[in-house]
Amino acid sequence: MNLPASGRRVLVSGASRGLGRAVAQAFAANGDRVAVHFGSRAEEARVTLKSLTGTGHVLVGGDLANPVQAASVMDMAAEGLGGIDVLVNNAAVNIRHPLAETPYEEWVAVWQQHVAVNLLATANLSHLAARLMIEQGTGGRIVNIGSRGAFRGEPDHPAYGATKAAVHSLGQSLAVSLAPHGIAVASVAPGFFATERVAPRLEGPEGESIREQSPFGRVGSAEEIAAAVLWLASPAAEWSSGTILDLNGASHLRS
Repeated sequence: MNLPASGRRVLVSGASRGLGRAVAQAFAANGDRVAVHFGSRAEEARVTLKSLTGTGHVLVGGDLANPVQAASVMDMAAEGLGGIDVLVNNAAVNIRHPLAETPYEEWVAVWQQHVAVNLLATANLSHLAARLMIEQGTGGRIVNIGSRGAFRGEPDHPAYGATKAAVHSLGQSLAVSLAPHGIAVASVAPGFFATERVAPRLEGPEGESIREQSPFGRVGSAEEIAAAVLWLASPAAEWSSGTILDLNGASHLRS
């Protein structure tokens, strides 16, 4: 059950832009073939696909909050790539909903959306990918994108912090259960990092305070997170299965 160092078949969920795009680009640059998943941003996903080096990459679309569509996404990715060796669970929602300001009906809807996308879609894709990997008999890798907020709390985004903590726990459970099949599972827990989505915050009045969260005086980059994901998916990282790798520039230290 030896996983190659390159030439692998990789599905990256939520790869239209931001971190997902950076992760897809990192695997493609490594010589892997990538299935670029999108939920609703088809045009941006095509930009990601076009940016990838190498050949054999595919585009797959579907609403991962819908279990039927999640299965279709996995089927399309496996068919387009000829199998799956690596799954990166990156797709997520992060909607502001501080309790004191959020009406109950909105609160319920936001929580349901976070659980459906951040947690259940991750669990469902992991099941689908792992079963394919087991059938292939070649082992594999699952890397989950978690968050620093799972440890330090997210007062304005409590459902995000809670679901990311659940993703970390899910990854550790799967690391134990899938190890006999040669499948390693790990998570990364990024702090604040720059993407198109958060650019207005970094450029606005709160930008300096965000950068000051780290003693390095800056935020991370999507490329730095992607490099860690690429390593965790490598053959050399098998013994790191079950880990939750902090990527926050020493902005939050946990014991």
